[in-house]
Amino acid sequence: MSEFKEFDQQGSVPERNTGAIISHAFEMYKGVFLYGFIIIIIYSIANFIIEGISGYSLWSNIRNFRDLDGNYYDYSNWRRPGLSLYYSGYSFLGILLSPLYVGLIYITNKFNSKERIEISDLFIGYRQNLGNILLYSLIVTIILAVSLAMCFLPFFFVYPLFFLGYPILLFENANAMDALSKTYNIVKENYSIFLGTALLGGIISFSGIILCGIGIIFTIFFMEIAMYSAYCAYLGKPRQIIYNK
Repeated sequence: MSEFKEFDQQGSVPERNTGAIISHAFEMYKGVFLYGFIIIIIYSIANFIIEGISGYSLWSNIRNFRDLDGNYYDYSNWRRPGLSLYYSGYSFLGILLSPLYVGLIYITNKFNSKERIEISDLFIGYRQNLGNILLYSLIVTIILAVSLAMCFLPFFFVYPLFFLGYPILLFENANAMDALSKTYNIVKENYSIFLGTALLGGIISFSGIILCGIGIIFTIFFMEIAMYSAYCAYLGKPRQIIYNK
């Protein structure tokens, strides 16, 4: 049977404002971004399998969206057979791989605590509290999908409400509903700070696109690190967790 053991460990904690949280997240990310790259590799392999099953290639259509003269291609490319199957599979993939986000947060806490990091740390979400992590991810995915369908804009205002969910699931071993309730209650009392953090974190996460697109593999998971920093700011530096089988 597995269990968590905890012990006090020194580590940095940001002040409760957007600038301090983003700055803290940036310092953390410089030490752990390569583990985000590993997640990208896993995602790419899984995405390749989904494309093979659905017969639809998202990136191929993005590349072909305009020609060299800047003319738009036919929108029928985006209505090809297999599109619905692709996005359904991709959403399901995001849920199945959500424990990797938790693993990246775990690694970030080890980095902050100056503890030795191992590759296996990235997969701690599959060994601890897995059911609640998957359920939480499923609920949030559905809510965010609905918000995206409502003219896209509501997504930006809803997303911050779930900002602390993954750290709560990890560090407090909470169930999915408790994590949803706790992150909502904390964020609603400090909404402007979390909204600013989410917006800036999102901009940084997708900033790699301007580097010929390829740079996004080094920036895309900045948001998860910002979640960790926000957790530290509002709930304190979590005790370092050691997983025992």
